Formats: sequence, structure tokens, C-alpha cells
Amino acid sequence: MIKTFRGQLADGEQETIRLSTVRGQIGYRIVKFQLMCVQPGLGNQESIAQLFTNEQATVPTSAGIVDFDNSELLAAAIFTASTNQKTDPEDLAVIFDHVKFNQDIYITHTDNEGALPINYYLELEQTKLDINEATVATMKDMRGTN
Repeated sequence: MIKTFRGQLADGEQETIRLSTVRGQIGYRIVKFQLMCVQPGLGNQESIAQLFTNEQATVPTSAGIVDFDNSELLAAAIFTASTNQKTDPEDLAVIFDHVKFNQDIYITHTDNEGALPINYYLELEQTKLDINEATVATMKDMRGTN
């Protein structure tokens, strides 16, 4: 089964995507992660959206950093747009892990060019976990390791 989530994030915002269950026997894996500007041609935009296994203490509003060494990072996407779309068309790059998780995840947004919001769309594949898989996934989330 595929579960979808969509929303809009302001610059510097973090949102919780609620997934956890009492026993943790439902697992998820990212299938699709996309970004889209709110108002095309409105301004220059360089948005970074990231999915994490743990809540982030802060979310920058400029100078966003993507660190693939961060074991809490599940996915990262960068969306760029310009007021002159004829010479500088919109661009999107997305990278995500195919790991299973069974706890809440957190999405953050930073616009390096200004303070524009971003729309996101996320598809997660839902799978049943046996007790051993559920325990391992929960422990990984608690420790922040993959």
C-alpha cells in the first residue's frame, strides 16, 4: 500500500509526519519525494527540503546544508527556480535512501535565495514488519543510525 503526504512549508519550517504505531509493526520506505514552487515566476528560489528520522533542533532560513554523513537523513531534495524561466528553467534533484523505518519522520525546508515557501509531495510504501524487523527499525530510529 502507498501512503501519500503533501503540504507546504515556509522557509525555516519543520513538520512532523506521523507514522509511529504502538507496536511498530508497520514499516515505511520512501517511493517518491517531490518539490514544487508555490507561485511560479514569483522570485528566485533555491529550496532544500530534507527528511529526517529525528526532529532537528534548528532549521536554517539561509545557507542550508545537506550532509550525507548524517545518519538521521533519509532524503534530500533541491528545487531551483528563477524569475526568468526562459533562460533558467526550474530544476529538481532528489536523493533518498531505501531503508525501512517505523517511527515519525520530520521534513524541513530552507530557501537559500530568499524566504519563499515550497510545496512537497511524499509517497511512502507501507509494509508489515515482523517482530524482529520492528525491533531493529525502532532501535535504529532511537539511536539515529541506519
